Amino acid sequence: MDEKAAPVRIEPVPEPLYVYHYIRPRPKVVVKRDLLPGLAVLLTTFTAGIPAALLWSWLAPGQLKIVSPQDNKLYPIGVESYHRLDALMVFVLIGLGAGSITGIAVWLLRQRRGPVVMLAMTAGSLAAAWFAQYFGGSLAAGKYPMPSTIKPNDTLLVAPALETWWGVLAWPLAAALAYGCCAAWNGLDDLGRRLG
Repeated sequence: MDEKAAPVRIEPVPEPLYVYHYIRPRPKVVVKRDLLPGLAVLLTTFTAGIPAALLWSWLAPGQLKIVSPQDNKLYPIGVESYHRLDALMVFVLIGLGAGSITGIAVWLLRQRRGPVVMLAMTAGSLAAAWFAQYFGGSLAAGKYPMPSTIKPNDTLLVAPALETWWGVLAWPLAAALAYGCCAAWNGLDDLGRRLG
């Protein structure tokens, strides 16, 4: 029992000739071929900032303010100051919805799936959100004109404004998340580009 047993060597059985193993070649990232479609995605996504700006300027609430007799500055009346946050949250919700739609729509471009188009979509979403904030503020300012003469204790309805740029990040983050979730759910090496 003290003797060491020699290891048993098992010879592999050769496979029959009729068995064929197909090893799919690993796909490479296509940069040059996807640059023009990526530019088209970027510009198309950027133009979606116009309806987003129109929607925000229509939905964002104005703020009731009173003219102070001491320094002639405008101060919100009561809880009207909450509308500053309301305007930002409306913008963020529009950005999250637009980003989700953008990510899924770009994913449906099956022949162009990949990192080049995803980066173009994210850059276009960031530009669209910035433009929506800028253009939406201009539209809202035109919707709530200021009177020519302002006296102390006057009550005015002031246009909504976005006082921070953090809301701009909602659209590109939602677009990248939606696209990334679709890619993770797909699970194919080539993301399904050559199927069909």
